[in-house]
Amino acid sequence: MAARAVGVWAVAWLLLWEAAGLTSTPAAAFTAALTDAGIRATCSEIILRQEVLKDGFHRDLLIKVKFGESIEDLQTCRLLIKQYIPTGLFVDPYELASLRERNITEAVMVSEDFNIEAPNYLSKESEVLIYARQDSQCIDCFQAFLPVHYRYHRPHSKDGETFIVVNNPDLLMYCDQGVIRFSFDSFDKTIEFPILKCWAQKQVAAPCALKNKDICQWNNMKYKSVYKNVTLQVPVGLTIHTSLVCSVTLLITILCSTLILVAVFKYGHFSL
Repeated sequence: MAARAVGVWAVAWLLLWEAAGLTSTPAAAFTAALTDAGIRATCSEIILRQEVLKDGFHRDLLIKVKFGESIEDLQTCRLLIKQYIPTGLFVDPYELASLRERNITEAVMVSEDFNIEAPNYLSKESEVLIYARQDSQCIDCFQAFLPVHYRYHRPHSKDGETFIVVNNPDLLMYCDQGVIRFSFDSFDKTIEFPILKCWAQKQVAAPCALKNKDICQWNNMKYKSVYKNVTLQVPVGLTIHTSLVCSVTLLITILCSTLILVAVFKYGHFSL
């Protein structure tokens, strides 16, 4: 922190010298050296870890992002995760609304034409925006939480299972650019974040916040993933069991309907 403060004051004095016409070639060389040594700090890698919690058809997708030693420069930055949901999974928008009301997660569906009842072969890939929060147990980490559910799959002829691949998300970052303002406005100096210089690839338009309709230009960040992707194993039915399943289902339906009718006529009270 002390080195950064000295660097900022040095830049301020150099700008004042330039305004007074006192700069020369050595001063310019000193400015370049100061920029390389102080402002343009070496960035540590951004590490993303994606994992799935719980068992069964209802899972929780947990995404953790670690920024190394750059967290001091990111106090005014926000992190947005754009997660792509494959056809074999779905996210319930009503469940997301309930979680937002309870302040458990900040996620919203992007896709409009969405059917949670459709099987995987009649559904489309969807997108979810998740506003990550800083991890209370890790000062330089952010995390995001998203509940996901399996869709119904076609029965297979031989193998009684199928696999769903959840690809790594897009990592978006937006930082409020600070300004060093001197006594004369013509020498404003914008503070640039080293991590954006190191890893920002392109800009993407997205809502500034969950409850804000304003659009911000987010930086799509390059990162290193712990896993290439996440693969989920889903049990499916076998086509050779079709006749058996249909027969048993029909018999149970007839039996239950009969018992209901018997109970109605035996204990029901009818008036004409």
